[in-house]
Amino acid sequence: MSAYPPLPENGAPARGGLRGRRVQKAKMLVLGRSLSDGLLAKAAIYALLSIVAYLYLQPLLYMVSTMLKDMSDLLDPTVKWIPRRVTWDNLAKAVEGLRYPEALRNTALIAVSCSLVQVVVCAMTGYALARLAVPFKGLITALVILTFLIPPQVILIPLYVIFSKLGLLNTIFVFLVPALFGQGLKGALFILIFRQFFHAQPASLEEAAKLDGAGTLRLFFRIMLPLARSACLVVFLFSFIWYWNMSYEPSMFLAQGFTPLSIRLDNLEDVLNPSLLGNTHFITNPVTEGTKMAAAFLIILPPLLIFMVLQRWFVAGIERTGLVE
Repeated sequence: MSAYPPLPENGAPARGGLRGRRVQKAKMLVLGRSLSDGLLAKAAIYALLSIVAYLYLQPLLYMVSTMLKDMSDLLDPTVKWIPRRVTWDNLAKAVEGLRYPEALRNTALIAVSCSLVQVVVCAMTGYALARLAVPFKGLITALVILTFLIPPQVILIPLYVIFSKLGLLNTIFVFLVPALFGQGLKGALFILIFRQFFHAQPASLEEAAKLDGAGTLRLFFRIMLPLARSACLVVFLFSFIWYWNMSYEPSMFLAQGFTPLSIRLDNLEDVLNPSLLGNTHFITNPVTEGTKMAAAFLIILPPLLIFMVLQRWFVAGIERTGLVE
């Protein structure tokens, strides 16, 4: 007597077996073979990523929506995101209030020049701390870390006195001189990034170059620095963004003439409404809110464009440097 259930008369498999295989197939489709390849896991991942993306994009979307509203939409509480009539007047007022071409030139000059200097100087310092026989190397590395931990507000007054005696106030040199000595904005962090990168390189590269007669400078500029292109890109972008967005340091060292975009954004309310100059009771003025949002959008637009162009290389550089170790 057979131990298996009899087949139907037409030779087809049992209905219970078909149903079981369909249930198993549906289960595999929903749950997947592993934790991340089923429909349920993918839906949860996409939902989480959508929430995170909205949290990051919501301020930008609000900025764009507000700058495109006219006065009636700004004063109407029922208009939230989509304006009834799109207007470009706020952008025109922001360009005029910021004196945008001049301020953009000043900001780009500070950010680009100081970032390029920081890339070269911090790369040389990081290479020396990682590969050269520098006396008191451990002490120097500890001092570099200490400069990173000290709040910049603590040393602003001594820096102001030094720059004033040297006659560097209201010039780009208040940012360029510290960068030349590896002490620009977040310079200690960049030195540590390059130190970690060069420390991970094989010693055979240096040995082969020295056998060919290469000195220290030639070895650095011809071999090591080209290998550090990814680290250079990461450091340049980080430094560029920090110099572009800084506002506290320019407010201390720069006067009204040579001022970046961040300072002019702080003074935009006084430019738009001179009658309210010095009046601290007006925290949010709906009359100028659209213009201020347009000004903020104009300020963040160049870094956004740069990041969109260099995003792929920036992410690859993050993976190849010591930031992930």
